[in-house]
This record gives sequence, structure tokens and C-alpha cells, in this order.
Amino acid sequence: MIRGVLLIALAALLWATTSIVAKFLFGGSNLAPLTLAFLRLVVALPFFWVLMRREQRQLCRDNPHGNAVGSSLRSLSLKALLPLAALGLFQALYQGSYLVAVDLSGAGIATLISLCLPPVFVAILAAPLLGERPTLTTLVAAIAAVFGTGMLVLGDIDTTGTLRLAGILMSLLAAAVYTGFTLTSRYNSVGTPAFTTAFICFFTAALLLLPVVLLTGGFAALQTMALKHWLMVCYIGVVPTGIGYLMFFTGIKSTPATLSSIVVTLEPLFVALLAWLILGEMLGTVGVAGAIVLVVAVIVASRSNTAAGANQNG
Repeated sequence: MIRGVLLIALAALLWATTSIVAKFLFGGSNLAPLTLAFLRLVVALPFFWVLMRREQRQLCRDNPHGNAVGSSLRSLSLKALLPLAALGLFQALYQGSYLVAVDLSGAGIATLISLCLPPVFVAILAAPLLGERPTLTTLVAAIAAVFGTGMLVLGDIDTTGTLRLAGILMSLLAAAVYTGFTLTSRYNSVGTPAFTTAFICFFTAALLLLPVVLLTGGFAALQTMALKHWLMVCYIGVVPTGIGYLMFFTGIKSTPATLSSIVVTLEPLFVALLAWLILGEMLGTVGVAGAIVLVVAVIVASRSNTAAGANQNG
């Protein structure tokens, strides 16, 4: 289990570098956030294709009579593909809104809002949508999370002098979209293997982003990009996206769900730390306090929600 926890923690650290590298990329080139979101998926797709093929071969070896669920893309029914396509839609919206938020506001505050609010939203919305009743602890954690987010916004005002409203709104949009992604993942009980799901999801997201980038002229900036900018794009596509997800999926195989959900919350903390050390982004005293409240609320909500689910299953 220790190995699994370390892999998930390392995945969270790799994911945290995405917004840091993206901030350098936006500052040193004319690349638009939506274009980077598309390029990130395109770079990662071959990686997930290889992992998916390896996963399918393993399933075929384990089930020589073809009884493995989703052992082949051709074996997936329309009923199985629709939730995966929905996941791709949410992924496309999240990638775009999150990177726009990073560009407009900052890596630290954008990540804290985009990734810390969804677990709390999920804990609340799971009741009416999925029949999962939230506990009193979950509701208290939700209120604390909203309070912590408010402190983050106030901290942003203190440190910048002006409220970067557009960036905050995009962060909230990213949080809402990621909530939809998580709820759809829970609803999708088809049992499609992890890397098959990841490939279909990322492929769908890339297809949806392509016309948007074309219509907005996002590819025009590619002609002015230097080698270092392309290396940054490749890094984001391969390291935090490809290798990061590989470590995460490998780690959760030997890590309890409650513990893994808590370890994942290290990502926004890693981002805030890296943004401070590398980018010089300061949250301020109020912002730091809000970040602590928000992360603690996420941990409490995750533990409470998982415990409630275990009691219902028992």
C-alpha cells in the first residue's frame, strides 16, 4: 500500500507542474489556452493508445474465451460508449476552462478552486442524482469549502489589488465541469478498463476541441513558437498527462479509495507551493488560511462520503 500511496503522491506532483509550465508557455508565446488544451491531448493520445492495447492484450490473456468486459473497442456497445463520450465532453470543457483560468488569474488560485471544490460538490449532488445521501459532516465540510474559497478570493484581492473576476469565474466553471466529470464517472458502471476509458475520453475531448481551435484561429500561433515552447507542450502531454495518469492508475490498484482521494488533494497544495517558489505567486495570509480550510474540507468530505458509501453497500 505504501508503494501505491507514493505513486499517487508522485502523480499529484506531476499534475501540479502542468499549470506552472503552462504559465511560462503563455508568458513566452502567443499560444492560446484552448490550443494548449488540444495539443496536450494530441501528444498524450499515442501514449494512452499503447497503454490501452497492452491492457486489452492482458484482458485477452486473462479471459481467453472473450468474457472480459470491454476487452476490445469493437466490443463496446452504444450504451457503453455514450457515457465515455460524455466524459470526453467534460474533459474538453475542463481542459479549456482550467487553462484559461491559469492564464487569467494564476496557477495557485486557479488550481485550488478548480480541484478542491468538485469533491465537495460531488458529495452534495450525489444525493439527488445518484441516491447517495450526504451526512451532516459532508454538509458542514461543504459550507467550510465555500467559506475557504471566499477567503481565497479575498486573499487574491489583498495581494493583487484588484479582483481578477474573469479568472475566478473560469476556475468556478472548471470546478463545475469537473464535478460533472466525476458524477458521470460514478454513473458509468459498465466496467470499461481504465486505459480504454482514458483513451476514448481524451480522443473525444480532442475531437471536440479541434473545431473550436480552428474557428478561433488558435493554430496561427504555432508558426511563431520556438523549440523551447514545443518542448513545454510535449512535457505537458507526456509527463503530467501520460506518465502521471499511469502512476495514478497503478497506485490506486493497491490503495484504498478513501486514502487515494485524500492523497490526490496534495495536487493543489503542490501547485500553490510551486507557484510561490517558481512564479512568485503569493496567496497572502487570508489566502493561505482559505487554502488550508478548503483542503481540510475536501479531506473531511472525501472521508465522510466514502464512509457513507461503504455503510450503504454493507
